[in-house]
Amino acid sequence: MNAKKRALGKGLSALLDTPGAEVQPRYDIEKDLHAVGTVAHVPLKLIESNPFQPRTDFDEESLQELAASIKEQGVIQPVTIRKMEDGKFQLISGERRCKAAHLAGLTEIPAYIRTADDQQMREMAIVENIQRENLNPIEIALGYQQLIEDYKLTQDILSERLGKSRPSISNHLRLLKLPGDIQIGLRQEMISMGHARALVAVDDVQTQLEIFQDIIAQGLSVRDVEEIVKNLAESRESEKENVNKKTTGTSDNKKYADLQKSLTDFYGSKVQVKARTGGKGAIVINFSSEEDLERILKLVHNQD
Repeated sequence: MNAKKRALGKGLSALLDTPGAEVQPRYDIEKDLHAVGTVAHVPLKLIESNPFQPRTDFDEESLQELAASIKEQGVIQPVTIRKMEDGKFQLISGERRCKAAHLAGLTEIPAYIRTADDQQMREMAIVENIQRENLNPIEIALGYQQLIEDYKLTQDILSERLGKSRPSISNHLRLLKLPGDIQIGLRQEMISMGHARALVAVDDVQTQLEIFQDIIAQGLSVRDVEEIVKNLAESRESEKENVNKKTTGTSDNKKYADLQKSLTDFYGSKVQVKARTGGKGAIVINFSSEEDLERILKLVHNQD
């Protein structure tokens, strides 16, 4: 295992570690040619968005609240950026803070300047977003999936590296199996994670969508949906049992019919096989005369 992947296991703090970083009041592109490894106030106009940013939804109200806080207290936690060859920078983490700083009217923002290649950029952006508390479940699931696919990880290894429980990772990834409409509903908080987890247990897509619409129209709780899904599962299990019983009954009927025909052919007289519950029953051999009875009895005795 290479060093890069081991770093992922230590979480975001390891990836964005700043040992010995010097703090300087302001970054001057003309004078400071050795800014890497320092924390400085960097002009926002020099900072570009992270092209590997996996996060797609930024709540406008939340951004306005952060902007108001920044106006009052400033940016408390520096963003992390990488230095580009053209003298500009790309965000590694902190896009929400940058957006809010723009809204607050700031022209510069405190930033830790470091080096990172494209692969490290992608890795750090995903890990940083996954470890945030205000991501929606689909964004988290997509982040998990991207890390698994990009780094060929199992869910168990991903669990160890992110410090997340294996069931939590598995539950999030299952959300990606839901129809697109339901995923959008979860992104937009029309339904909760609990609703979505219950819907995952439904096999039929059309039924999932119908329950999803009922959640919205009727304001169903998570417990309501879990009960609906449970009843559906029990109903389907009952249907399977009935089908099995019918199949078994049909099989038994054929068995007795074949036996009846075989005995009729053997004795040369009509034979009836009458089956009852519990494996009991009777075999009735018809005869047409005393002579016919003697003939049948001889056949019976010859079988002893």
